[in-house]
Amino acid sequence: MPAPPGAEIQRMFGEIAPQYDLLNRTLSLGIDRRWRRRAVRSLALRPGDRALDLCCGTGDLALELAAAGAVTTGADFTGPMLPLARAKAERRRRPLRLVQADAQRLPFADASFDALSIAFGIRNVEDPVRALRECARVLAPGGRLAVLEFFRIPNPLWRGLFGCYFHHLLPRLARLTRAGRTGAYDYLPASVDGFARPEEFLAWAEAAGFQDLRHRPLSGGVARLVTGRRPAGAP
Repeated sequence: MPAPPGAEIQRMFGEIAPQYDLLNRTLSLGIDRRWRRRAVRSLALRPGDRALDLCCGTGDLALELAAAGAVTTGADFTGPMLPLARAKAERRRRPLRLVQADAQRLPFADASFDALSIAFGIRNVEDPVRALRECARVLAPGGRLAVLEFFRIPNPLWRGLFGCYFHHLLPRLARLTRAGRTGAYDYLPASVDGFARPEEFLAWAEAAGFQDLRHRPLSGGVARLVTGRRPAGAP
């Protein structure tokens, strides 16, 4: 299914922002932290590298980038997420620049960053192909890309087990909180089912200007890590 219009995404995720971290930790059993660390390692950051975490939410991945020594900017379309990210950064004493921005129209100059990450956000962008072109634009030549995302699980048994959890148990648990009553946790499983296959996503990224693209299954294919880079000779 295509992502809902931007205003609907802002409303939905803005309403669940206060419960976002609790729900993600509880419902993923904390495994999302391991996925984020894997994404950071894939970027091979050097101290002082400029990094952008796009669709940053409450800042978990952005803070991992900062901890790795990158000068980090977090950007998200949903304004209510950013004060939560800022509070985390202050508690952890990590410098973090935070910007409200649409992934399809980034307010950054060409070649502004050496590394760019997106964790479970590209699926919620109205036009992910346009967003990938913007990612390529703001990356410097040779800049690295890391995208964590949910795709359809290829293994039928594992897909059935996770599908039962994702489509039935997760929304029911979420409904015990205000976040569940917004419809967000009904939308999320449906958005995964309707999203691109990994090979299709790689084709989008290649068309946007990335090369050396790969995708790796995480936790049996529950999530995938897509990596690539902007060509060193790119203008």
